[in-house]
Amino acid sequence: MWKPTTTDTRLRLSDEEFACLATLVRRRTGIEVNPAKRQLFCSRLAGRLRALGFTSFDQYRQVLMERPGGEFTRLIDAITTNPTNFFRENDQFEYLGRQLLPAILGNSRGPRCLRIWSAGCATGEEAYAIAMVAAERIQHLRGWEVSILATDLDPALLRQAEQGIYDVDRLRAIVPERLQRWFRSGEGARGRFTVSSELQDMITFRPMNLLEEWSAVPRFQVIFCRNVVIYFDKSTQRDIIERFADHLDQDGHLFLGHAESLYQVSERFQPVGRTVFRKHR
Repeated sequence: MWKPTTTDTRLRLSDEEFACLATLVRRRTGIEVNPAKRQLFCSRLAGRLRALGFTSFDQYRQVLMERPGGEFTRLIDAITTNPTNFFRENDQFEYLGRQLLPAILGNSRGPRCLRIWSAGCATGEEAYAIAMVAAERIQHLRGWEVSILATDLDPALLRQAEQGIYDVDRLRAIVPERLQRWFRSGEGARGRFTVSSELQDMITFRPMNLLEEWSAVPRFQVIFCRNVVIYFDKSTQRDIIERFADHLDQDGHLFLGHAESLYQVSERFQPVGRTVFRKHR
């Protein structure tokens, strides 16, 4: 069993320790830790080791193996940096609001339910931005229901997302009209804002590892999975994108991050915008 020891500021990550940690991350999450990022990996985890009073990465690996708990989540947080500002890569939200949603709302022949999945939602900014765009487009239509599923590997991030409370600095990309309509000020402390209950009611937050079973996941017209698959190897990317296609309606749309691509990953989609893809088979 591991035991915390006096902190050593001269932490070193051996080849064997790096290989063991990288394998552990890959097996549990599918995230590929590129050897070229070894130094970054080391520097980001060093703070965790010092906080725990460890003198080696092998001690940390033993904790992850024997009783991972929340520590494994902290590991993933340390090695994946995803800014989660509202309306990040805004051209995609413009496409959603101005082109895609009008087409979906105008051509629906079945139940009037708009189903969208935000996969890898982190602290919820993406899901709430989707909800704003959808609510603004659907407000004058009767009988429509908006259902947004927002999932993430990290339960701690999901708890923040469910609260819907954000510092003013996180809201700078939101135009004043939206800020006034969809947020309440003065929550808990000065300079903090709470998302309106109308938007919160549209979203279901759920913990989910994309490598695990998807049997409870329904079908959608739209899936956002931005700046997530970039961390996986090609084989895992193919598997996840294939399953996204299976969970999209015909002509459903998949939104990826601007740094991501379906090249040599899937032929089931065709591009219709900047890293926006329509399922065609």
